[in-house]
Parts: sequence; C-alpha cells; structure tokens
Amino acid sequence: MSEYAIEMRNITKTFPGVVANDMVTLQVKHQEIHALLGENGAGKSTLMSILFGSYSADSGSILLDEKPRDIKNPNVATSLGIGMVHQHFKLVQNYTVAENIVLGMEPTKGGMLDMKSARERVAKLSDQYALKVDPDALVEDITVGQQQRVEILKTLYRNANIIIFDEPTAVLTPQEVDELMDILKKLRSEGKTIVLITHKLKEIKEVADRCTVLRRGRCIGTVIVKDVSEQDLAEMMVGRAVKFEIEKPEQRVGKVMLSLQNLQVTDQSGIVRVKDLSLDVHEGEIVGIAGVDGNGQSELLGSIIGLLPLSGGAILLDGKSMGNLSIRERIQAGLGYIPEDRKKFGVVGEFSIAENTALKNYYLSPYRKRFGVLDFDAMKNEAENLIKQFDIRSAEGAQTNTGSLSGGNQQKVIVAREISLSPKVLVVAQPTRGLDVGAIEYIRKRIIAERGKGRAILLISFELDEIMNLCDRIATLSKGSIVAVNKQNEITEYEIGLMMAGSKKEAVR
Repeated sequence: MSEYAIEMRNITKTFPGVVANDMVTLQVKHQEIHALLGENGAGKSTLMSILFGSYSADSGSILLDEKPRDIKNPNVATSLGIGMVHQHFKLVQNYTVAENIVLGMEPTKGGMLDMKSARERVAKLSDQYALKVDPDALVEDITVGQQQRVEILKTLYRNANIIIFDEPTAVLTPQEVDELMDILKKLRSEGKTIVLITHKLKEIKEVADRCTVLRRGRCIGTVIVKDVSEQDLAEMMVGRAVKFEIEKPEQRVGKVMLSLQNLQVTDQSGIVRVKDLSLDVHEGEIVGIAGVDGNGQSELLGSIIGLLPLSGGAILLDGKSMGNLSIRERIQAGLGYIPEDRKKFGVVGEFSIAENTALKNYYLSPYRKRFGVLDFDAMKNEAENLIKQFDIRSAEGAQTNTGSLSGGNQQKVIVAREISLSPKVLVVAQPTRGLDVGAIEYIRKRIIAERGKGRAILLISFELDEIMNLCDRIATLSKGSIVAVNKQNEITEYEIGLMMAGSKKEAVR
C-alpha cells in the first residue's frame, strides 16, 4: 500500500477574475486526520470540491493509492470511496434517519424495496462507530448534532474510506463538538482517512495529525500538528504574528440604552420564532446572545432593526419606543447595525467603498448639496479617511469596487460606516464569520474600543469563544427564549452549551 491515500498534485482552478487554487499540492496519509486550514477565500472548499467531483480542475492530477483518477462528478467520487459531510446538511426533513441514509441506494428484495435490511445495516453501522442514532427517528425531530451523524452514516453506508468534513462544528453546541471530535478519532481508529476543513485552531490541535495551510489559493506548507502551536498555525495562515488575548479595559456601566421587553416575533410563515424575550443593554457594556443557529437569532435581529414587525412586546432605545419607527428613523435615533450576512445586508458589491460608507447618511450634509445633488468629492474624502482609520486594504482607494474586496476588508467597510455614525446602540451579528484570524483580531479590538466609548453593544455570535472573550454579560437563547442571563465570569462554556440545548442553569449547577 502506498504512503498516501490522497495526492492532489499542482491543482489549479480559476473562476472569472479569481485564481482559487494556484498549483496546490496536497498529500494525505492513510488513516490520518488531515486538517485543511486557511482564511476565507483561501481555496480550501474549492480544493475539496475538486476531490469530491463537484468542480473540475483546470490543471493538475489526483491520485488515490498512487493510481491516477479522473473524478468527473460526485457519483464517481462515491464509487471511489470518497464521501463528504457538507456544512449545510442535505437531508429530507420528513424522512426517517434510515430513509435518508439509503436514499439513492435503496436495497431491494424480489423487486421490492427492502427497508428492513437497510434499517439493520444502518443500526449496525451506528453501533460500530458509536454514532448513537435511531434509524426510525424522523430527521425533523432530532438535534442538529444528530443530523450531522446521519450525514456521516450516509458516507459510511456508501463504503467511504475517505471522508471530507467541511466546517463541521459551525452549528454545534460545545458538547456536540466534543462528541464529534470523539467520532473523528473513532473513524480514524477504524481505518478511515479524514480531511477536516476548519478555521478553528483549537480543534485542529485537539484532533488533527497533520495540517496543510492555504493562503490566497497557494499552499504555504504542511506541518505535524503536535510540533506547532496555535500561534504558529495562525501566522502561517495570515502571514504575520497574531495576538489572541483581548485586553478589556475596566467597565464603566451607564444607563439602560436598549430595552427589549417581552418580545414576540413570527416569521413570514406565521411561526413564532421569538417568545417573551426580555433583555436590557446598558451604556458601556457588551451583552452577548449565545445559541445554536436557528433558535430565533435572525428574527430577533430583524425586529430590532425594523425588517420584521413585532407580534408583541416593545423595543426601547434610550427610553423611546422604536416599534413604529422606519429603518431610517431607527438609524437617526442612534441604532447602528453590523449584519450577520455582509454580502446580503451589509454592502452593495457593485458600489464603491465611498458609496457604501455613505449608504446611511448620503441625504445629509456634507454629502448632499442643493436640490438633492450628491457631493461625490465629499463622499470620497470621507471614505479615504475611513480607509486609513480602519486599515481597509483596497487597490484603488475610495473608488474601489467593494465586491472586489476580501471578506475581511468588506467587513471593515461595514464596521467603519457604522462606527463613524457614533450610534448609541450597536447591534453586532456574527462580526467575524468566515474571517481569518488577523481580521478577527482587528474587528474584536474595534468592538472593545466602542465599549470604552460608552456604546451599548448587543452581540450575537455562534462562536462561543467570541462570546466568552468579548462580553460582559451573556444571555443564552434556546428555541426563541432566553434561558438565563449571566455575568461572563460566572458561567462556563460547558454550562452555556447545556443551556443552548434547552437545560436550565439551575439544573446545570
């Protein structure tokens, strides 16, 4: 048997205007957990999509056990023993676990569907790999962590010996993350080869044998994980030293600036997503909302910024009700917002940096001249100041098309715009999602700086380490309701994780 289960040699893949992979070579040994690390846009997912057959490389070769392979599509990949657990699960919610697993490969007996043997094999695989999944449960009735195990079972049912995991911990509680790490180790011990795409250095250190780092589409190098530190990995990823410790000045708390009172919010289908939620945020503090994605965070954000109407309750900003205010009136009242999806809600990709930084106050002086004519020179000058102040890396300064910027620099444009308006309340959602550690370091420092200026900051993040590092108080959200609110130094990640799953804090301690 050859040393390497996978060899991807000199892989190049281009998209219009972008070189996603530039002569990348990846070598993965048999029966190892091999991490693939890189900033957003570094080419990790593209490379693995080529291995799984979702994309075709422009040039380069793929070898499995030293044999050249032409992987034209995912069906070919599956036939070669390659499986992929996607970040966004591909499950039919009203099917059972067993039905989802065998879908497309249903066993028959005498020309009839044989679900009995399928169920038995699913149960056997579940026991063999300690996945603990009920084959008869409906997918819609099981947890996110269990749904991920169903995806793993799908690959095992198809006899995968190589399994790719794409950001597998993005939607899991801390307890589910720990369980997944154990599952990965179990898969390795059973002879499987694992490729783990992740940006979480702690998880790489915990479970990976080796790690290949990509930066801007190029391979920086492969290291033995036990021989390097998180700091070393971070420096390889971004090309410079990164500080992990966040210095938080002593807190000076003022009056309540944002008050959420018994909020109830329904989605467009009429389903209640936020239930009787109450929370206060004071001047000079950061209050974090921790919770697994899909527990009402988006609906809560929509109600605060004015995209969704309230079904009940009230929202007060500096003691004044915002319930009937338009989005512009909320901004004028002192509400700032860094959205969870920067491309969908944060910037207009076709606009320049100057136009994007003026999106919320273009109608005011100095941008507006007589008869409503815009002063583009004033917009450009202000944008150039913000580019310097917030270290926005751009090819053509204020005239740069925002869509051409990296994810981190797009986020800096949004942060610059919102902070420059000096809001009384700053609502921050997923501020570092998909960013490299260098951009994460910068964005977190800016948020802490705004706390020092007396801003009231509401932070919603799925990254528990971000919540624990930045926040003064933490509200844990489960199924649209706040389970508990705790001071940061009086709660652990483990306890928050249990509450995210629905447990009461009293039951935790």
